[in-house]
Amino acid sequence: MKPGTAFQLEVTPKIPERLARLEELANNLWYSWDIMPTRALFSRLDPGLWNAVGHSPKALLKRIDQHHLVNAAEDKLFLDNYKRVLSAYDSYHGEQTSRDAAEVPLARSELVAYFCFEFGFHESLPIYSGGLGILAGDHCKTASDMRLPFVGVGLLYRQGYFFQTIDGQGHQRATYVDSDFDDLPITPVLREDGSELKVTIEFPGREVKAKVWQARVGCVNLYLLDTDIDENTVQDRNIAHQLYGGDRTTRIEQELVLGIGGVRALAAMGLTPTVWHINEGHAAFMILERLRSKMRLGLDFASALEAVAVNTVFTTHTPVPAGHDHFSTQMLLHYFQGCCDELNVPAEKFLALGMEPGATEFNMTTLAVRGSRFHNGVSKIHGDVSARILGSLWPQIPPQENPITAITNGVHVPTFLSPEWADAFDHFLGYGWSRRLGDQDCWDQISAVPDHVFWSTRQHLKSQLLHLVRYRIREQNARNQGSEAHLDRLLGLCDPDNPTVLIIGFGRRFATYNRATLLFENLVWLSQLLGDPKRPVLFLFAGKAHPADVPGQELIRRVTEVSQMPEFEGKILLVEGYDLRLSRRMVSGVDVWLNNPVYPLEASGTSGMKAAINGVVNLSVLDGWWGEGYDGSNGWAIKPSVAGTADASRNREEARTLYEILQDHVIPLYYKRESCGYSLDWVKLAKRSISSLMPRFNSMRMLGEYVANCYRPAAQQGRLFAENRFEVARSIAAWKSRVRQAWPGVTIRRLDVPKSRIEFGDGLRIELAISLNNLQPEDLAVELLVSRHGAQGSEEMVRHRFVAQGAVGDGEHRFVLELAPEWCGRLDMRIRAYPCHEYLTHPLELGLMLWA
Repeated sequence: MKPGTAFQLEVTPKIPERLARLEELANNLWYSWDIMPTRALFSRLDPGLWNAVGHSPKALLKRIDQHHLVNAAEDKLFLDNYKRVLSAYDSYHGEQTSRDAAEVPLARSELVAYFCFEFGFHESLPIYSGGLGILAGDHCKTASDMRLPFVGVGLLYRQGYFFQTIDGQGHQRATYVDSDFDDLPITPVLREDGSELKVTIEFPGREVKAKVWQARVGCVNLYLLDTDIDENTVQDRNIAHQLYGGDRTTRIEQELVLGIGGVRALAAMGLTPTVWHINEGHAAFMILERLRSKMRLGLDFASALEAVAVNTVFTTHTPVPAGHDHFSTQMLLHYFQGCCDELNVPAEKFLALGMEPGATEFNMTTLAVRGSRFHNGVSKIHGDVSARILGSLWPQIPPQENPITAITNGVHVPTFLSPEWADAFDHFLGYGWSRRLGDQDCWDQISAVPDHVFWSTRQHLKSQLLHLVRYRIREQNARNQGSEAHLDRLLGLCDPDNPTVLIIGFGRRFATYNRATLLFENLVWLSQLLGDPKRPVLFLFAGKAHPADVPGQELIRRVTEVSQMPEFEGKILLVEGYDLRLSRRMVSGVDVWLNNPVYPLEASGTSGMKAAINGVVNLSVLDGWWGEGYDGSNGWAIKPSVAGTADASRNREEARTLYEILQDHVIPLYYKRESCGYSLDWVKLAKRSISSLMPRFNSMRMLGEYVANCYRPAAQQGRLFAENRFEVARSIAAWKSRVRQAWPGVTIRRLDVPKSRIEFGDGLRIELAISLNNLQPEDLAVELLVSRHGAQGSEEMVRHRFVAQGAVGDGEHRFVLELAPEWCGRLDMRIRAYPCHEYLTHPLELGLMLWA
């Protein structure tokens, strides 16, 4: 123990004038995706410190010794690189004003506000845990690339997700570290008078303050709310302390700060979004805050809801009902009774926004759906699953027709494509390939990359991965007091100088549905697959389990247990501390990306996309994105077992398929070495992986779909509903109320005698009498659905609209359809009616439908 009382003094380095813009570079997360040069620039200043500060440019500039900066300012090579980085930085940001307005997919007068619970850009801003956050980060980066008028809104956590270590028995240890906000690439938002911007959120019996920070993400801003400030009590300072930490009270209070505080922060900065995007249900309380604002303008509850919902987009990422946040009605009223009293809204009406039919708890996803008019899942399969899960919100609508759609996720190519591939594409595809990500003709040219160049690039990326794996495993072994001899056995196949071993990677969250241990279903068969010394195979596992997820942690323990069996030692490695750095190395450095979730519980999955663009071949269950990506020639697929199969049987069946693919296809193809020393057929397959998947699963395509299908129409609807003091919002709310009251009394009966057979070319006249129950004929759409079954069980369907032709009597109206069927054979015909209005965002949004 050192004598005396220690006190701290922080000495800040003085950046030489010639390097003054290093601070600007360090405070813009553009460095997370400019294909390495900026990060390499900071690393050169002091490589050891760069690693010690977790690759944070801002933290490095706070701690670096002055002589490193002085030397860099006199180093011609460093200065040349510095100027090149600044040129690229200025060119990228200068495009914002030089672009033709026609190239920008949204008008400058629009503004998209994107709310999410977590954002993952780079390890230097640790406010993410996994897929949701990384996707949100990619969304923001792509918005910058597209020059969208766009802001992100989230929470600033003192503790992001935990750091993981794994002991010798496979037990996960979670360590949380407080971030020093001065080290993060963020700055406080200031008011015009120079004071820090803080917003107030009313909680029961108290007020909570949130300080607003800004992160620059290329050309867009991310605003983060921080409750760890002096004005708050200790209890309230801890609200946003830890990502996904605390109990139900912590969770609801975090979501209140995000939803309500986020809306107020934007208003305080004078920002008026024209489109509001809720990315997962955590931020759905923003609907209630905006509802309150509209009612203060004089709108009634129903009209305010229409005005709010019409320009709100909701994306759900959760494929199981239990994954959606629920709170008791008592807890909701504890926080919102004052709001109900202020607005004179009965508590029952308020709570109904988040209540599913028959439910007893308030559901945040239900609130998000009811408070929005654009809803989507994140893959076609997930869209279908979500439509079924949420089907009760449109009780009379078939799930396949309800308003839930799908926009399949994509990945931000500049972030996850290795620099080596970027250089190769520049050379063989031509400069400008990055602006042609969706152009199939561009990616068909991947065949122009010489096979030996392709193979050597892949080998170089594998070498980089193995260097990192050796470093991580060596640290893990030393901490767990393993011997050097044992370490040599573990790393026998991890030779960066000769990375020819077949590497199969699994990098996912350890949750039971991801089935990390499916590979171990038949250890005898697996041992045979891995037992050929002439065809070695290395399995790399990495991932975290939530600290509260005991079954997930058991999967980690099981992987460790199997990896320590003599027949698998050194052939199966579990690498601890899964983070963005390890993820980037794995998705570019393995040969095969393994993914075997329980169908249909993979909402989308993006790790396989990141692997594919780097020439890695996917081997996956046909779920999530791979259900769309697999075409029979670009990887391998495990067909899910028949629905209803018992878990044990399903696992056996799908594990058998996995073993067969490994045994009959993957291993033989990889080791089909020719005179050139590698498998030409493997290179052909890897090229096909890039060319078929890059154009379809990049985030430019994804965000383009959000703009076309959600943002642009939402902005248009928002303007329409707000015109003339929200005249349309009031009108549509009154119309919906009238329709809902009348609908139980609407009936349909057939006036004509149905025919069972006609000849092709003959006309068919169908007459209906519909009791409208005080509605008008124009309030209804009446349709005939004609369908027939085609080859292989497919179904074709066409719709024909009936025309109103006056009253029949006794409150009934005649609707008539005349048609000559264009198909022959047995046709199924069904008649239905549903409410219809020109201002509806989705034709079936009321959820009402009547079948004859």
